[in-house]
Amino acid sequence: MPDVDVTVIGGGVVGCAVAAAAAGRGLNTVLLEKATHLGSGTTSRNSEVAHGGMYYPADSLKASLCVRGRRQLKEFCGTAGVPYRELGKLIVAVTAAEEAELQRLLTLGRTNGVEDLELLDGAALARLEPHVRGVAALLSPRTAVFGAEQTAQAYGRLATERGAQVFTGAECVGLDRQHGGWHVAVAPPAAQVGVQPWTHTSRLVVNAAGLYADRIARLAGIDIAARGWRLHWVKGSYFGIDPAHADKIGRLIYPVPPADGTTLGVHVCVDLGGRLRLGPDFQPLGLSGGLDSACELLAPDRLAREDYAVDPGRADIFFGGASPFLPFLRAEDLTPDMAGIRPRLLENGFSDFVIVRETVDDLTGLVNLVGIDSPGLTCAPAIAEYVVELLTA
Repeated sequence: MPDVDVTVIGGGVVGCAVAAAAAGRGLNTVLLEKATHLGSGTTSRNSEVAHGGMYYPADSLKASLCVRGRRQLKEFCGTAGVPYRELGKLIVAVTAAEEAELQRLLTLGRTNGVEDLELLDGAALARLEPHVRGVAALLSPRTAVFGAEQTAQAYGRLATERGAQVFTGAECVGLDRQHGGWHVAVAPPAAQVGVQPWTHTSRLVVNAAGLYADRIARLAGIDIAARGWRLHWVKGSYFGIDPAHADKIGRLIYPVPPADGTTLGVHVCVDLGGRLRLGPDFQPLGLSGGLDSACELLAPDRLAREDYAVDPGRADIFFGGASPFLPFLRAEDLTPDMAGIRPRLLENGFSDFVIVRETVDDLTGLVNLVGIDSPGLTCAPAIAEYVVELLTA
């Protein structure tokens, strides 16, 4: 007899939202997070933007879950007391050649159900943001900024209120299918004294481990190479803009995205306090490591490491990317800020989320969430809803 109904592995915003949703459906739920605080990993190291949903192919999970998730996220933040501000966003065409891409994004966004999108000419852009240079722009007024880590923690509290058991400093180190359920082995961090490892059985398991989702899938016995699930880690750094310029920008400012689809381009982030940053850039770190000893022996330089240091020497890249649409910007206005790492299924190009319930006998009851990169933060409430439907089907 399993000890619990559901074990959720990963206490980022997605895992916390899943745990809250599962507990809300009456499932006896355990949440495991290996760090000492919920939402302290990838969730806390990004632009903290609730995206509109105009970038993603119409038939993708990213498109449908982003639009629905943003609406749910706004409602949840309002109820939970988490800061959420609809600053709006402008995607700016600097040249006439880029205007066709704005039209494509407008059409795609409307197809995806994004509300209130509006195409602006240069004069209208100048009225909204007089310090931004461009010949046209796409306005997304529903795009917002919010407290991402606070949201994860609010979902964690909600999960607890609904009866879930939430453990931090608890790493899943073993996952085996036995006797109609999953045998879950959990260990505390090596530095944590006085806490003993433990095991429990769980009828269902949700792998929401973010950067480490491929490792958890491998622990469960999945050939991640055969499925194309070996994650590529991509680092994105941010540079702060001199606070003297803070009153010059009131919205998020994005360039027309690069044609290769790897990023949305280096953009102007406005945080909840009005501080301006540029980022993120795109620095491939390699493949997720730690599981395949042969791979480590053959190509140790290709294995990703968690490195959050910001290289001051990259300031020129940020200045070069932003100065075409920020004419007031000077190279000396930029200072290193922070960095995050996102898990991608493909190092280059578009890849959709993988959210799948396993059906073969030795994996039954496992739901894998792999490659949950941007807009995963925005999608979190809708992902949770989607996953719970898989769990209860």
